[in-house]
Amino acid sequence: MRVVVSIGGSVLVPSVSSERVRTYADAIESLDADGYTLGTVVGGGPTAREYIGAARDLGANEIELDQLGIEVTRLNARLLIAALDERAAPTPPEDYETGGEAIRRGDIPVMGGVVAGQTTDAVSAAFAEYVNADLLVYATSVDGVYDADPSENGDAAKFDEMRADGLVDLIADLEMDAGSNAPVDLLAAKIVQRSGIRTIVLDGDDPEGVERAIRTGDHDGTDVLPAGVNDPPAEWADR
Repeated sequence: MRVVVSIGGSVLVPSVSSERVRTYADAIESLDADGYTLGTVVGGGPTAREYIGAARDLGANEIELDQLGIEVTRLNARLLIAALDERAAPTPPEDYETGGEAIRRGDIPVMGGVVAGQTTDAVSAAFAEYVNADLLVYATSVDGVYDADPSENGDAAKFDEMRADGLVDLIADLEMDAGSNAPVDLLAAKIVQRSGIRTIVLDGDDPEGVERAIRTGDHDGTDVLPAGVNDPPAEWADR
């Protein structure tokens, strides 16, 4: 199974320390040892937000802020690369072609951001499409997809399963409210819809739970299914 794992920066590096990074590396190495083909994308998290806030106060424009955020995602990626040691590509790929080349030679690419104006949510979906992944996993700071922003609405209901078309419609509605806590951004949702890749959105605070979801499909998050797909992957059916 070919899998792209998108790890939110606030999940992997809530603060600059090694504990969570090491646990994620252990999960990735375990999957790698059992023959899974893996790519990863890492977000910027609170460190990126701090730098962007300071740079904005200093007068940086939006493109400069995006570039700064990209650099932080690549710093976070380097932490995971250090933990993965020789199994990872030695530097964060800066485009999809380089990431794909790493997979073809048997390395695990750990990407950050790619271009200004595109979040790592979208990078993850685009990279999954580029490498023809069987599964895309968003390990986020929320535990799935809700019908409203759960941070604002205590009655928000979580979807156990939904179609990619429904995800696009939902995220479009959520993003109309400034500052809403959508699980992925709209561009990412549209790429998921276009690509037809099965996707999971789940709580990333438990790396072992992320590993279990990849191995078995068992998780407490949300399955996002492509149009016309109902059956689980063959790898899960054998579990």
